[in-house]
Amino acid sequence: MIAMGYWIARVDVTDAAGYQEYVAANALAFAKYGATFLVRGGRSEAPEGLARARNVVLAFKDYETAVACYHSAEYAAAKVLRIGRAEADVLIIEGYDGVQPG
Repeated sequence: MIAMGYWIARVDVTDAAGYQEYVAANALAFAKYGATFLVRGGRSEAPEGLARARNVVLAFKDYETAVACYHSAEYAAAKVLRIGRAEADVLIIEGYDGVQPG
């Protein structure tokens, strides 16, 4: 089985109305690359480390697809709309498909 790929994004939105333009635009890239939202905002706490107000986790069929989506022309066009409207940390990570505890 191939391990999935993920985006983990932590975001502080500074312009809520403008940020909605980014959200609308990123849907094109996410649909093209088969992304699925696992987390999209919602309640959170940071018992350790620094927190941001909004957290997002997207799943992709594999790591390569997650990387390709981020570097795509479709996402580049959306990302321009996020700049100046939010501060974000984005991590692309390969999932784990090995032995589990127990």
